[in-house]
Amino acid sequence: MRRTASPLSLIMLGFGTFLLVLAPLLVWYVQPRAAVNPIDIDTTAVYNGRGSVFDLERVETVSDQAITITQRVRGNVEASVDSGNAVWDVITTVDTEKSLPAADPHDALDFSPHRWVLDRETTKPVHCCEETPRIEGEAYLKFPFDVQKRSYQWWDNTLGDTVVMRYQGTAKVQGYTGYRFTASVPATKTGTRLVPGSLVDEPDRPQVLAEEWYSNHGIELVVDQATGRVVYAQTGPKRTLRTPGGDEDAAVLLDSEKLAFTTETQKEAVRQAKSDSGQLRLLGEVVPVGALVAGFVLAVTGGILVARGRKEEDRPGLSATAQ
Repeated sequence: MRRTASPLSLIMLGFGTFLLVLAPLLVWYVQPRAAVNPIDIDTTAVYNGRGSVFDLERVETVSDQAITITQRVRGNVEASVDSGNAVWDVITTVDTEKSLPAADPHDALDFSPHRWVLDRETTKPVHCCEETPRIEGEAYLKFPFDVQKRSYQWWDNTLGDTVVMRYQGTAKVQGYTGYRFTASVPATKTGTRLVPGSLVDEPDRPQVLAEEWYSNHGIELVVDQATGRVVYAQTGPKRTLRTPGGDEDAAVLLDSEKLAFTTETQKEAVRQAKSDSGQLRLLGEVVPVGALVAGFVLAVTGGILVARGRKEEDRPGLSATAQ
């Protein structure tokens, strides 16, 4: 009698060993490389709310106006490939009912184009590729992957600096749970603007280099933990003009306590967050665990079958050489 291993037992042992090796590779190698920011992004976020705006035709601030902020983000694929980073071109417009719909975004109440360059893995800003302005901090437009329960330095483009977004627990958006962060911005001088003197209580002067000031009643963000995608955003901007060295606002350009993602923007952001986080979870948790369990079962079963072998009786009449 002699023992031989059946082909099935060898296949089970080999495939089980392969799955045991594959499981940690998916967690430590494949999944981290799948968590990268895209270079071909093309997305639009719309905020709606009401507030006060400066009417250029009436040359005065008008209250209780419908305000729409539209933020379009497009990836510059050619610049991204050349630099190895994600190069995103951003156009932000502020409109009232008078300027919507607009065939040209330049016709908006406020038009702000800029470029953000970020590391595809860490989401940290990279300074290259004609980036304007020089963006700093840990997050802008989105958070890094694997968001932690801590404060983050968030870039505020109107302020031209970072603000501290503090973790405030979890919140649900369209039935989807994310991490909630909040911040506010005290009144801060952001620049100067040449305006008629009458606009800032200086009627005897034809033109005045007025100071531009910005504050924010409150910023609120709800973020997908796995991908860092913002599924809900709310802001309360206030932009004013002051006379040089003045302590009080002389004119209000924009003031709203709440401008928030529209329902359509929330639903689309949640849909994308579910899809992207589901893929990461599949590579980082579901498939590795399944491969580990299946690999263990197959390797153990195959090993037992190989050890036992298959008993065969010697056939009579065979020569020693044949045996």
